[in-house]
Amino acid sequence: MQHVNLVFIGHVDHGKSTLVGRTLFELGQVSTKDLPEEAGSFKFAWVMDRLREERERGLTIELSYQKIETRKNVITIIDAPGHRDFVKNMITGASQADAAVLVVAADDGVMPQTREHAALAFTLGVNQLIVVINKMDLVNFDERTYTKLRNDISTMLRNLGYSRAEDFPYIPLSAWHGENIVKVSPKTSWYRGPTFVEALESLREGEKPIDKPLRIPIQNVFSITGVGTVPIGRVETGSVRVGDILVFEPSGKKGEVRSIEMHHKSMDKAVPGDNIGFNVRGISKNEIQRGDVAGHPENPPTVVEEFTAKIVVLNHPSQLRAGFTPTFHCHAASAPGRIVEVISKIDSRTGETLESHPPGLKKGEVGVIRVVPLKPLVIERTGDIPQLSRFAIRHGGQTIGAGICTDLVRREG
Repeated sequence: MQHVNLVFIGHVDHGKSTLVGRTLFELGQVSTKDLPEEAGSFKFAWVMDRLREERERGLTIELSYQKIETRKNVITIIDAPGHRDFVKNMITGASQADAAVLVVAADDGVMPQTREHAALAFTLGVNQLIVVINKMDLVNFDERTYTKLRNDISTMLRNLGYSRAEDFPYIPLSAWHGENIVKVSPKTSWYRGPTFVEALESLREGEKPIDKPLRIPIQNVFSITGVGTVPIGRVETGSVRVGDILVFEPSGKKGEVRSIEMHHKSMDKAVPGDNIGFNVRGISKNEIQRGDVAGHPENPPTVVEEFTAKIVVLNHPSQLRAGFTPTFHCHAASAPGRIVEVISKIDSRTGETLESHPPGLKKGEVGVIRVVPLKPLVIERTGDIPQLSRFAIRHGGQTIGAGICTDLVRREG
């Protein structure tokens, strides 16, 4: 079985949660008794909400994920759709997205968030997309509405940089009524493409970068009686074995791996994609914190003095300018960073420079900036370790942008 990390994106209320709930129901992974009648039209979305509540109450690692299992793939949904911190979680959550489902409602069409989320997916390197044209029941399963929307979305995706946008599946469906989820719907006899589950089965697993240096961003750390200090995190790159000496950056503290566990089973070795808890000797709980990154001392995680990044501005009342100090969320870390220079404004499709040293970057624009973190931060070049190069920019409770680190100056000492 392949493991695919999947994120659902799209405008609010276009049916992301309902699509997930209905798919789980159609595949027999939730039953009628799990769907409360009192929830009315929200009953499929409620499946996700209930799971999210359970997840937020629970401490175990497994509860962070919701899985859809098909015959060929195990799909891990990174973030319960519709979460207010959706963008931050998409970038800094415990998984990286191998693929995205872009949900567009047939009655609304392309909305501001549709474009924002698609731009984000492209900027973050998500190159597998399934486009779902949902709520087809509200337009009487009309072929002309579908064709126009397909053309609108395909043009938008091409303009954002997806050069082969027309090759993605564009699936007309009704999540609420279960049309084209598992079985081909007689109401769309004009449609020749895959069902939603067939499209999920065509997704490919991400590469396991086992040959790169070890990087484990730390999500949490516990002190367990009789065991000792146990950090928890997902192996992003490289591999770790019992007996290895690890260094935790940015503090530089070192310890020896005494044991490794995943889902309560002991293991000798962990590889990319494994969510593990591991006991380290020689370090106390208060010397490690969320946002630290573990690696091997001979190739330690990179603590930066400053970094250069390509960003997309998603939400800003005026312009993103030099001197602005938002918070940068990268893997499990967050740190304030001062934008010291807006180097260029660039064409999102071609990467060509449109303007050097512009006064700022407005909503929807893509550019290159230079940032000085105001506290120690581990981030990596996208050309070296892309898994640790991605970040969200937040300010005042809003996600105002996202980007990838393209170059950096390593902190000395």
